[in-house]
Amino acid sequence: MAVIADRCPHVRVTVTDINPERIRAWNSDRLPIFEPGLEDVVRRARGRNLFFSTDVAAAIRSADLIFVSVNTPTKTFGEGAGRAADLQYWEKTAREILANSDRGKIVVEKSTLPVRTAAAMARILNSNGKGLRFQVLSNPEFLAEGTAIRDLEHPDRVLIGSEETPDGVRARRVLANLYATWVPRDRIIESNVWSAELSKLAANAFLAQRISSINTISALCERTEADIDEVARAIGTDSRIGPRFLQASVGFGGSCFKKDLLNLAYIADSYGLTEVARYWESVVRINEWQEARFVQTMVANMFNTVAGKRIALLGFAFKANTGDTRESPALAVARALIAERARLVITDPQALPNARADLADAAESVEFEDDPYAAARGAHALALLTEWDAYRRLDYRRIFDGMAKPAFVFDGRNILDHQALYDIGFNVFSIGKMPMMRV
Repeated sequence: MAVIADRCPHVRVTVTDINPERIRAWNSDRLPIFEPGLEDVVRRARGRNLFFSTDVAAAIRSADLIFVSVNTPTKTFGEGAGRAADLQYWEKTAREILANSDRGKIVVEKSTLPVRTAAAMARILNSNGKGLRFQVLSNPEFLAEGTAIRDLEHPDRVLIGSEETPDGVRARRVLANLYATWVPRDRIIESNVWSAELSKLAANAFLAQRISSINTISALCERTEADIDEVARAIGTDSRIGPRFLQASVGFGGSCFKKDLLNLAYIADSYGLTEVARYWESVVRINEWQEARFVQTMVANMFNTVAGKRIALLGFAFKANTGDTRESPALAVARALIAERARLVITDPQALPNARADLADAAESVEFEDDPYAAARGAHALALLTEWDAYRRLDYRRIFDGMAKPAFVFDGRNILDHQALYDIGFNVFSIGKMPMMRV
């Protein structure tokens, strides 16, 4: 919404939320989330044509287009628990839109939703005694955290789905014209609403599948003395495959991949497509196996026990350039190490507030430290879990001198200079490469 306001100064954009503290933060000098470039965009538009408010009803009444961006987490109860999307917030929003509308509007799905959810929203909105007609569009977001502003300002594509009726097509053209203010027309894709809904789930599933696929090969590399970087480079030069999302790691995280994979599997099962469901569930299982395998490597090489040992986790966000820790591999690794009775100290440039909340139930086993050098002091091992550029530039000689010996580095993102670390004196373990161990 901030980018739309920035690029379309003729449009008034009001962002609403029922959480007053969050809205206060959006109106302050300290935004509630970290995203490179976001602060500049918000400051340019805020107060001009971008506004943040808790008055949801008033915003609905005045709007011509309403973007629905509520949370759609995986259900934790009832039918489909652990797999299906929880649509209770989405349905409450649909009913709130209806209750506060005195004319028909265009409602735009931004949340990632199961296929054919738009039909349910249309039924709720158009089952009214006011004679109002609403058009429901699907406009899924394909941005990535850490590069979201760039992705929005220069998108690969903008996808807009609608019903293939005259009113539906007119509605999606309204939204297409809004994006065309700054997005080239050939990057604006129009489709039926079901294709748009499924495309978002499918895109995330394909990206996650590539990560799990390369991670299975990384395990084979470690057993055969092949090098995962060399393998990834070789297959990535194939124009049919390409190099993106072929970086082996401790695993994928974030709010989307696991949730969307499980939702896709649930939808497939609901249509009797059992083999399809099992295939996509296997992508999640491989990711969980990779996280567990990383911890197993740590324990096995630290003399089969980490009990009582100080281990510094470098990074807790699920990826660099964000403070988001949802489904972060670091959280899975941390919990597994805590179960092994390790003493953890966690450092991250942006994610420590979320890390504290995530591990509030294990406070006696965890410390949190802004300074990575202080985090590493006295540690038996470092586990690099987020690919922050700052971790490439640390003085590892200084870190080594302050650690317990023998000192271990477990590089879960393969971003460090492993030979240099070995030359300093570290025992070095990385993903998909032969270990570099000192006798």
